[in-house]
Amino acid sequence: MRLAELSERSGVSLATIKYYLREGLLQPGHRISATTADYDDSHLRRLRLVRAMIQVGKVPVATVREVLRHVDDDSLGRTIRLGAALWALPQDPETDDEDEDEVTAAARGEVDRLLEMLGWSTARELGALSPVHRSLVVAVATLMRLGYAWDAELMAPYAELMHQAAMRDLDFVETHPSEAEKVETAVAATILFEPVLKALRRLAQEEESARRYGLA
Repeated sequence: MRLAELSERSGVSLATIKYYLREGLLQPGHRISATTADYDDSHLRRLRLVRAMIQVGKVPVATVREVLRHVDDDSLGRTIRLGAALWALPQDPETDDEDEDEVTAAARGEVDRLLEMLGWSTARELGALSPVHRSLVVAVATLMRLGYAWDAELMAPYAELMHQAAMRDLDFVETHPSEAEKVETAVAATILFEPVLKALRRLAQEEESARRYGLA
């Protein structure tokens, strides 16, 4: 397809597509002549991913470029490739080991105990290397400072539910044929599905509250 058709099918303006091309967020088309290039479904798929990151995830262009670098690195195995891409996404506030206080240390202990209880060996091995692990420590420490006795036992049922969600995520990823599509889909799902999960949780809370306490 030509650039105009790519714009029409993706809903992205020509000017924006050209900007993405200049910034390296979209691979150049297959050159037909000095002034004409042809684009295929991989470009359409990549445009959707870039739009998800920039428009929904509010990810800066420089970060999008970094994420895509990992997505396109076919020298990595799928787990490392996907992990690197997801770690490159903006994270929630993290801990600074040099400034760690007693509460943060206690939170870290509960997170590590949770991972041991669940048998999540990969998460345990990565530990402080993972920005997601560090973000969880900060969240638990915040709860503790506010007087909520949040510990591994309280987190475990939620973590098990999230494991079920992760299995669903990867089942969906597996429906795509190529490695690039699998990783792209996983990154897009991380950004696009989280608002859905948040909304579903709140709807479920409303429903359960009504069932328990009525609507009065």
